[in-house]
Amino acid sequence: MSRVFWDTNLFIYLLEPNREFSAMTKNLRIRMLTRGDQLLTSTITLGEVLVKPTQAGDVERCRKYERAISSAATLVPFDIKAAWHYASIKTSRSVQAPDAVQLACAASAGVDLFITNDDRLQNKQVPGIQFIVPLVRVPL
Repeated sequence: MSRVFWDTNLFIYLLEPNREFSAMTKNLRIRMLTRGDQLLTSTITLGEVLVKPTQAGDVERCRKYERAISSAATLVPFDIKAAWHYASIKTSRSVQAPDAVQLACAASAGVDLFITNDDRLQNKQVPGIQFIVPLVRVPL
């Protein structure tokens, strides 16, 4: 069993059609369930996923997305422990603030794998995260 953190983009692929990545993300989730892996993400992910339906005034879709994410994943808060990780990550200044929050939450939770499709994050070294990989190269 592994602790796997999904960046926001994977949840968007799961919830909204994407020709290139939706099927890949669904298959990854099925493999994770079969293996007994734990899915984690941050409360920031939930906020980011809610932006588009909130802009459209679609409260029901917001509720649907909240239920889907909170039932599938452990939501890691940006707390004091994550703030310390954030400060360490931001010292390099090469990571944007929202990305640093995601990495900090994952690091504070001590995950085995952080999966993203953000090229800027792939292969970064962050204490508390064993591996950061793109969706297309997930080793599960």
